[in-house]
Amino acid sequence: MQKRKLGRSGIDVAPLAFGGNVFGWTADEARSFTLLDNFVGAGFNLIDTADVYSVWAPGHTGGESETVIGNWLKKRGGRDKVVIATKVGMQMAPDRKGLAKAYILRSAEESLKRLQTDYIDLYQSHKDDPDAPLEERFEAYAQLVKQGKVRAIGASNYDAARLKAALETSAKLGAPRYETLQPHYNLCERGLFEGPLQDLCLKEEIGVIGYYSLASGFLTGKYRNENDLGQSVRGGGVKKYLNTRGFGILKALDDVAAQVKATPAQVTLAWTMARPSVAAPIVSATSAQQLSDILKAVDVKLDTAAIARLDAASAP
Repeated sequence: MQKRKLGRSGIDVAPLAFGGNVFGWTADEARSFTLLDNFVGAGFNLIDTADVYSVWAPGHTGGESETVIGNWLKKRGGRDKVVIATKVGMQMAPDRKGLAKAYILRSAEESLKRLQTDYIDLYQSHKDDPDAPLEERFEAYAQLVKQGKVRAIGASNYDAARLKAALETSAKLGAPRYETLQPHYNLCERGLFEGPLQDLCLKEEIGVIGYYSLASGFLTGKYRNENDLGQSVRGGGVKKYLNTRGFGILKALDDVAAQVKATPAQVTLAWTMARPSVAAPIVSATSAQQLSDILKAVDVKLDTAAIARLDAASAP
């Protein structure tokens, strides 16, 4: 499998990342172990999580996903065969949020402990923090990189202006720069990333690892009317796509899928992986069958006509 680079970090990853928000939430530890085993066994290596996963679940306080991954690493070994990406900055509690230097340093230690590892491959600012000077986060990240606790850093949910300012700040300080960006990006949500933000990523060679790659399941073709929304906990997030444009995207996916003998989910991921700025879209699954089907997307090749069909149907 051809690997791709995470920006200029020197870290190579397979072209799909596993989204770990399900670990310890909709997938218990035993099932999470199976999913991780299958993911790595199929030749993939980038596992994305965050300290805040899954604070939204009843009784959870955050860190559940990292804890499951840490237990898996301890039991299975092979730390050098995986690329672990986690994040800091989202609110875990009223006094646990943001990108102040002291908080980043504290949170990194907590994540390392939960992950049961000596280093984080990719440590990401989960969202921008307008209350903390840009200099503070890069001073913190520079310290973590110097200590060998972090290999590279990335950003998530930044707009073009703030990402540009962040890159200028790290350059001015001589500190590590953001090597990746994690935006909300898929066929349904192209306008959130394409344009100045995508242009900046291409210009600066920033690797894109977009989330919600399947639009909460809508792009699998699972949800085609309001009666389908009750099929999973994510159904409520799909209703906004049940409109003329959304149905047009599904029709294009169905047509292309029939041509290349693939599923709509595989086709949408193949389209995303073909974007020049994308390193590895993030996908998630709660069953071995789901994961197996999704991972086959790397074998789907779309010609220019198929990509044009999808581009036209999903034009922002």
